[in-house]
Amino acid sequence: MLRRRHLGRVSFAEANDLQRALLQASDDYVLLFEHPPTYTRGVRTLEEHFLIAPSQLNAVVVDADRGGDVTYHAPGQVVAWAIVTVDDDPAAGKTHVRHLEDAVIDAAKRADPQGLLGAVGRLDGYPGVWADLTGVPKKIAAVGVRTERNESGARRTLHGVALNVDIDLEGFEAIVPCGIADKPVASLCSLGVEVTSLEVEELLGEELERHLGGEARVARVDRSVATASIERPLIRRLRQAGVDPDAGLALDTRKPEWLRIEAHMGAEYQALRTLTQDLRLVTVCEEAGCPNIFECWASGTATFMVNGQRCTRACGFCLVDTQKPLPLDPSEPERVAEAVVRLKLAHAVITCVARDDLDDGGAQAIAATVHAIRERSPGTNVEVLTSDLKGDARSLQLILDAQPDVLNHNVETVARLQRAVRPSAGYLRSLTVLARGAHAGLTTKSGLMVGLGETADEVEETLADMAAVGVQIATIGQYLRPSARHLPVARFWEPFEFDDLAQRGRRLGLRHVQSSPLTRSSYHAREALSESVPVGVPVLRR
Repeated sequence: MLRRRHLGRVSFAEANDLQRALLQASDDYVLLFEHPPTYTRGVRTLEEHFLIAPSQLNAVVVDADRGGDVTYHAPGQVVAWAIVTVDDDPAAGKTHVRHLEDAVIDAAKRADPQGLLGAVGRLDGYPGVWADLTGVPKKIAAVGVRTERNESGARRTLHGVALNVDIDLEGFEAIVPCGIADKPVASLCSLGVEVTSLEVEELLGEELERHLGGEARVARVDRSVATASIERPLIRRLRQAGVDPDAGLALDTRKPEWLRIEAHMGAEYQALRTLTQDLRLVTVCEEAGCPNIFECWASGTATFMVNGQRCTRACGFCLVDTQKPLPLDPSEPERVAEAVVRLKLAHAVITCVARDDLDDGGAQAIAATVHAIRERSPGTNVEVLTSDLKGDARSLQLILDAQPDVLNHNVETVARLQRAVRPSAGYLRSLTVLARGAHAGLTTKSGLMVGLGETADEVEETLADMAAVGVQIATIGQYLRPSARHLPVARFWEPFEFDDLAQRGRRLGLRHVQSSPLTRSSYHAREALSESVPVGVPVLRR
């Protein structure tokens, strides 16, 4: 199976960690994206090929484990990485490079029906793809790959090609590009081809698909160009992603039977509410208007929300308050631990608001809460439902080092709807958070909402990506519109459809899929952890 993913603008570090996770996957992947200004040093880079000291460059400089010398990436350049299984043969790497170069050559020719690039192809003795081969050869695409065995023994490829479309070529002047001093770098646009990066990305994706193994299953983040509109950005982004917000259900639409819940405010519910008030704690159950609050609280289960009640983001589905946050309360971790002790919880879930105002995104405070629970109630399993921490690996490491029993981070929706549903987040970023959690050896979990305009096949592709990066537990539930200022519900999915999604997820290799109209991230969390552990293996404290 070949899966093609168009991922937008992403950092090298996040893309690299994602491809490292996909190295272990059974499916083949082609990732297409662009980087912010970045210089990458291949394994054969000579320091003298930096004409300006790396510390003086107005760009990120990173070491890459691919072949080749130093090169430059920036918006306007299409980067394509192929993580595919190749023959177990020393020549497989060279054969793979030729496939990549052939795909670039064919994509460039399709983008240039007038022949403005001249002859396009390879230049003897030089890597990459070149234009104007009968005149002064100009390099339009760099190539750098490596092959590596994964844990199953299969030989897989990493990295790939970077094709210059309308990139600012000035960035190449700070280096000797690819170590070639006597031949210029060019872009399609600098050679007269009027084409956009998005158009070329699509062509290159199609050609990579053709040269690497036939028809692929495709998912893409929405990168529509904003147009003048009187609509709220929330609604405009939804429309640009291909969902008609006017066709959504009215806020007062009567819910079907399977989405109706009776409120049972018994003694257990009242006791937990009194406890959270006494300890000045916030629960996401209340803040997010969870429909399962009565069931969960009646069973003595709650999800504690730390780092305050105010979120720095304004996602289109979420009821949590968005405004300037207050300073962190250093006593909060101990108060959460006290609640866990009083409730005698076997499984505690700690979630958080996004705190983009903090350098670590609030990670240290989350880690402190895990440590406090470990100290006061060592027999309690701890699940952390974290934000993406702006993709910062060092911040996430603070949580990973605290060793929660479950690292949970929600992808929330399919790739196409990411920008409409949560414009401050990103599909690749979320997959990378999950990949980093799985790489650290933690049980890793993620969740999705349906009812925003996605298709069942799109959900399946998202589940496939979760499984590919090491996620073991997935939750899928119906989106319910909190208020008129939030995204409309496109439709109510029926119970049998949730059963179908669960079956699809299990076929893809997810160990546990909790899928029902009322499922939320923390719903039956303890049972999900137990069922995700292979038979005969106890859930152990790390």
